[in-house]
Amino acid sequence: MNEYESKAYEEILEWKRKILKRSSLINRMSKKAQVKINELIPEKAHQIITDSIRNMVKATLVGSNITTNMDRSVRTLEERDQKLKEKMNVYRKTAAIEGAGTGAGGILLGLADFPLLLSIKMKFLFEASAIYGYDTREYEERLFILHVFKLAFSSDEKRKETFYLIENWEENKQELMELDWREFQQEYRDYIDFVKMLQLIPGIGAVVGAYANYNLLEHLGEVAINSYRLRILKSAPKLY
Repeated sequence: MNEYESKAYEEILEWKRKILKRSSLINRMSKKAQVKINELIPEKAHQIITDSIRNMVKATLVGSNITTNMDRSVRTLEERDQKLKEKMNVYRKTAAIEGAGTGAGGILLGLADFPLLLSIKMKFLFEASAIYGYDTREYEERLFILHVFKLAFSSDEKRKETFYLIENWEENKQELMELDWREFQQEYRDYIDFVKMLQLIPGIGAVVGAYANYNLLEHLGEVAINSYRLRILKSAPKLY
């Protein structure tokens, strides 16, 4: 490894400690409450929600794949990292503008924020995959994208499980030919529910929407850059 890659690896180790750290008491209590609420929702409703989000995500994956090509202009890890950080700045601003717009529109536009923000996040992850040299036309790369997404927006237990899947992707990918969509949608909804509900409140919705979306993209960007760094550097000789 060169000097930059060694520095990046140290940053990955620090990020690993952070991502595996136990959530705050408030977040754990919120998750427990959301689990109780989910238990009260009829099974038929769960199935409808799961199918809706699965179809929404798959449609977004197809659309993002059509508009994304591998970036062959960057070669080194440092160049790739810098290119992704530039993309992050664009996507954070886009998400903030979208959140402010839907948040200012009250409940109906606030509800529209969910699919809009989801599409922004997925498009960003496709861009990340292309920057790091992976072909999103391949099924396993789209599956990797979904696991990066899941790592960013999951509870403690699922976050740890997903991290170890990503950390050992080459060994695990053959066993992961299909995603657990119900788990995927519940973890995501539970992660963002509280802050996105505040976005529906008249008077503060625009501010909350812009702030929340900006930070959600910031968090997703950090997870993406380190997930791809980890995948690339782990394949380098004498890393582990």
